[in-house]
Amino acid sequence: MKITLFSLFLFVQFSLFSQSIYTDQKYDQINRLTMTYADTLKTDIYYVPHRKEKQKAPVILLVHGGGFYTGKRDGDLETRFAMEMAGRGYVVASMEYHLTRKGKKEGFGCDCPAPDKIETFKEAVTNIGQAMEYLTKFSREFNFDPDKMVLAGSSAGAEAVLHAAYAKDHPSFNGILDKTQKIAAVISFSGALLDEVSLNNPEIPAFLVHGTDDQLVPYGTAPHHFCAEDRPGYIRLKGSGPIADALSASGESMALYTVEGGGHEWANKGYDLTPEISAFLYKLFQRGVAGQLREVIEAKP
Repeated sequence: MKITLFSLFLFVQFSLFSQSIYTDQKYDQINRLTMTYADTLKTDIYYVPHRKEKQKAPVILLVHGGGFYTGKRDGDLETRFAMEMAGRGYVVASMEYHLTRKGKKEGFGCDCPAPDKIETFKEAVTNIGQAMEYLTKFSREFNFDPDKMVLAGSSAGAEAVLHAAYAKDHPSFNGILDKTQKIAAVISFSGALLDEVSLNNPEIPAFLVHGTDDQLVPYGTAPHHFCAEDRPGYIRLKGSGPIADALSASGESMALYTVEGGGHEWANKGYDLTPEISAFLYKLFQRGVAGQLREVIEAKP
């Protein structure tokens, strides 16, 4: 299996001090505080108590996967990812959201009507906006920069954060997020967008992970779950490949892990890429875009 990392950055040599902040595991003591951000919806906030650095930290808002009918904010993968990123100096908020497909016999596959799928995306984006607004109120208490808010998600969560970031001009999503709510970057594990969402001017950097043989969320442009055209759930999506192409064409910063032969398991395996994600965000926030880097990495058997 081959993994290709492509990002619009020129490699720079970090000082030992720089490497220890936001790239390496620096902090051992991480606090977790659970707060209710809207009606009954909760978010777990992971942060370093009594952080000494004067510079405010970036904040990562994490949206779990589970097909919009299952999954939880404090699952093993989500908790480990949040702890590891907080250990590097980030503030991480792992949120829950309305599981609108829970208990629905059609699930979120080919029997789920296409309009219901769009409504499901919209509800998740609405919850993301509510969580962003809520967190911003506490930026001083947790010492993070609200202008450096990163949305991260896996599978269904990745679909949610991608629509929050890039679908603002789409009629179904226009006006859901307040124009003052700034998204600094997106991290997507096996996510996709409605094909009709325009990416002519994406503007938001992204770190994308996807298997080329994903049979649930397409890597390229294809129907969701590869449903036949005559099925109720037929809806076309564009996955990480086309999204990366659009970002690259626009000159926006991006990183793409294309996993040849990989399936939807990369929605979970993406959580293991905390060193690569940390390096991407460090370059984005600390160094800025300076050029182009292309690497090919062979996965270990």
